[in-house]
Amino acid sequence: MFSWNSLIRGYSLIGSQSKVPIFLFKKLVRKGYPSANTFTLAFVLKACSNILAFEEGQQVHACVFRSGFGSNQFVQNGLVNFYAKCEDIGLAEKVFDEIPERNLVAWSTMISGYALMGLVNEAFGAFREMQMLGVVPDKVTMMSVISACAASGALNIGRSIHVYIEKKTIETDIMVGTALINMYAKFHGLAEEALEAFSRMQESEVKPSHVTFVGILAACARSGLVSEGRRYWSSMIESGIEPSIEHYGCMVDLLCQASLVDEAYNFVQTMPFSPDPVIWRTLLIGCQKNKMLHRGEIAAEQLLALEPLNTKNYILLSNFYASVSQWKKMILVRKMMNEKAMKGVPRCTSIEIDGFVHEFVMGDWYHPEAKEIRQVLKDISERVSDSGHESHSSDVLHNVADEEKRIYLCKHSERLAISYGLLKTKAPVPIRIVKNLRVCSDCHEVAKIISKIYEREIIVRNRVRIHKFVNGTCSCSDYW
Repeated sequence: MFSWNSLIRGYSLIGSQSKVPIFLFKKLVRKGYPSANTFTLAFVLKACSNILAFEEGQQVHACVFRSGFGSNQFVQNGLVNFYAKCEDIGLAEKVFDEIPERNLVAWSTMISGYALMGLVNEAFGAFREMQMLGVVPDKVTMMSVISACAASGALNIGRSIHVYIEKKTIETDIMVGTALINMYAKFHGLAEEALEAFSRMQESEVKPSHVTFVGILAACARSGLVSEGRRYWSSMIESGIEPSIEHYGCMVDLLCQASLVDEAYNFVQTMPFSPDPVIWRTLLIGCQKNKMLHRGEIAAEQLLALEPLNTKNYILLSNFYASVSQWKKMILVRKMMNEKAMKGVPRCTSIEIDGFVHEFVMGDWYHPEAKEIRQVLKDISERVSDSGHESHSSDVLHNVADEEKRIYLCKHSERLAISYGLLKTKAPVPIRIVKNLRVCSDCHEVAKIISKIYEREIIVRNRVRIHKFVNGTCSCSDYW
């Protein structure tokens, strides 16, 4: 049996995406001899989790029942990890609850599963429970909790975890340090904390990896720390790390965010490999922001050559032309989209109220409480106007009069979601909304005003960034 186990485990270590361990296990089962033991089952469950082989993993689970090894903690931990990796958190919890004496590995695996699903409350709850039971967390546990906080935008919990790590002097290795940097990097205005975490890694003589530098460069890009970003770039190269396409992408983002588009363009020309679509998109967005027609068209040409079927690219180009008032060219792009049967993803914003997710799109009046939402929206518009705010009509990429543009802005999906949050919740409950695309500058400014005049905390998330509005200010310091 030792030889079979060595083969199954060995193939898992050689190639984490290999199906060979599963084929070997099936062959072993067909032969019927020798019988699989706890090590065999744990190793093959690990292989199934590596490639998310859900059906095969469930078959292994059936073998666990038949073999009588269901109470073995080594196997139980493997099952929890398998179901968590396959994002069946319900089955992971079921197996976890059946473990009579949960050790550190079991707790860390369950917390990691919650983190993978972005279930920060569950991850933190499990973390608290394991402490109450006297199980001392290690660096793997801490990395999982921090990752959950980063994924869900739970900054306060993340900070408390950071304090706990320092208080308990838990080893800050490359995994924990990088997780902290990535967490702070996700929040605008928190680059200082990310840089501090990086400094502490260096003080602990932990050598940063290429992933660490991606996080630290991203933190600089999101907070406009150009000189710091350049310094970390030089430090990375001096440490012997070869810059990857992700590192170059962070630097291009940093320069474009700082309106140094020409420098970003020249920087791209020095890359030892061809720019990917992400870099060309970043340049195009930078050109739109700075109304640079010629550079923008060059970036767009390269982008469409690489991804001619990506609808998002055509929408970006259409918006670019609209931003520089090239209406005829914008119409041509829209015509191309129609000919290719391309349809853009509608801008939508969601908000969770009492366990139910409400989704809004611009000008959506089909909600059951649309009448009440209209009333709140009207109150917002009046109070925001009384505060002296002037609408950013340039955010409306349509060739219409300014008054019509102001009407468009008031119907943006994030305004509707915030209005519903004001209608259905009371302070001090934060209004948390999620938008599928970037927030426009006018809605960003209005959210700041709402947070002050209504005395409400507003948290806006999209796929990559988080804005926290409190008392008229945003965590991004108006840099995003």
